[in-house]
Amino acid sequence: MKTCLLGLLAETSIHPGGCESSGIVDLPVAREAATDYPLIPGSSLKGALLALAREPGTDGNEGVSESDRLRIFGQQENAGALLVSDARLLLLPVRSLQSAYKWLTCPQLLERLKRDRQRAGERDFGLQIPPVSRDEYLGVDDGTLYLEERQFQRQGELPADLVATVEPLLRHAETRKRLPQQLVVLHDDDFVWFARYGLAVQARNVLDVERKTSKNLWYEETIPPDALFYALLAERGPNAIEPVTRLFSDRPYLQVGGNETVGMGWFAVTIPNSHPATA
Repeated sequence: MKTCLLGLLAETSIHPGGCESSGIVDLPVAREAATDYPLIPGSSLKGALLALAREPGTDGNEGVSESDRLRIFGQQENAGALLVSDARLLLLPVRSLQSAYKWLTCPQLLERLKRDRQRAGERDFGLQIPPVSRDEYLGVDDGTLYLEERQFQRQGELPADLVATVEPLLRHAETRKRLPQQLVVLHDDDFVWFARYGLAVQARNVLDVERKTSKNLWYEETIPPDALFYALLAERGPNAIEPVTRLFSDRPYLQVGGNETVGMGWFAVTIPNSHPATA
């Protein structure tokens, strides 16, 4: 089975809508039930890819022909040839006193990345997952690290191959340069605290045009810009991946999730392995 890994770096706030409200948050983001990690459901990602495939190319022709779209993405009567996974979180930006923000990850997320890349055909992918103690961190020596209202003591350096593993998932060279200084590994339990409570909550409103008063006030949760996700594409039929990845050759961006009309949902897309692997 041919597979392809996509790196998805949030360029704007992201709102992949969840199913149920949580406390004061009327519109939470989609989360994994067991871990509370934010995610982009595969159905949303597939829909965004289909919408992109319908757009005209730079030459004015349709991006992917209708017959290929039906074959790749499927229709009501039959499944498509393209398999699209959920987009999984890898790095979460969190405010810090030491810099504008730190990119947080944890051993569980790194283990998932390792397993997913092995599933994508990289049998020799040998990232070593470091153990981290609670209330400690791995990263550059910032002394006591302040993240939001919490503080952490340094346990040691980042694993030697971690930065090299994450870099190919980041589209921009300038962004990759910041990674060694801003990447931090926390204990799984410490990380999930930030995943649960560290996302932005925004108030939105509908105004009465005549009276200039509020008709509806609601609160929605968003994933911050510079969050890094990744997803896997796989083929259940021939030539399903290449027509989709070709869409990013001229303009490597994809809009996913809600609030498109207010500029949310934009990802910079990178394909670390331009030649799909065979598992």
